[in-house]
Amino acid sequence: MSDALAGAVALEGGRMAAGVVRVDDTVRKPATESSEFVARLLKLFEQQDFDNAPKYLGQVDEMDLLGFIEGEVPSRFQPWADAQVRAAAVLLRKAHDATHGSELAGRFDVVCHHDPGPNNFVFQDDVPAAIIDWSEAAPGSRLEDLGYLSWTWSISSKQRMPLERQAEQVRLIADAYGLGEAERHALVDCILERQVRNVRFWSEFLAQPETAPAAPDVLGDRIEWSRREHAFTYAHRDVFDAALV
Repeated sequence: MSDALAGAVALEGGRMAAGVVRVDDTVRKPATESSEFVARLLKLFEQQDFDNAPKYLGQVDEMDLLGFIEGEVPSRFQPWADAQVRAAAVLLRKAHDATHGSELAGRFDVVCHHDPGPNNFVFQDDVPAAIIDWSEAAPGSRLEDLGYLSWTWSISSKQRMPLERQAEQVRLIADAYGLGEAERHALVDCILERQVRNVRFWSEFLAQPETAPAAPDVLGDRIEWSRREHAFTYAHRDVFDAALV
């Protein structure tokens, strides 16, 4: 271990956390082909006074150096209180607005996080306070992220919450984010698309196990879970659509 990693503590969260460690008040993660874009994005957030993301501090020993944000990061998906779901949607809106019209967004509306599940939020006093792990960030549409957030924060085929409550929380997300009428009509389709995309995401790793971040059986579980979630959402889309009217 290099001197730069002395006292390092492994961190978990997100889909691709291998090699991510905390050293004192910094987070260090292996540099990748997305590092330059993420660095520019985090600097943009700072310029736009979006303080709910890590600060970019440079590179050390081929590792990206980020500011550590104190708090708790959930290790699993679970039912969330309305106030927590609302706070997550508000943070996502702030992040999107900070990138709207920027050079990074290019011809697209915003820069998307592309993985805004609960496991990429830092909670402080039991409330989402920051969004972390921007390694999958890229230009896109607001609904790409909002579809994923709506799914992972409020929808579960295991029905840990009754279906009607799940639909109410999806509406709450739309309200908190400030979706217009046309976007509300498109939200359920975007949720379904993100579930399909999740199947593709993990299937690609399954086809190339040498690059996979998890064992084949774990990848298989994630694929099957995504398929069950899609089937559940599709079967009850009328309930979710009705809640958004």
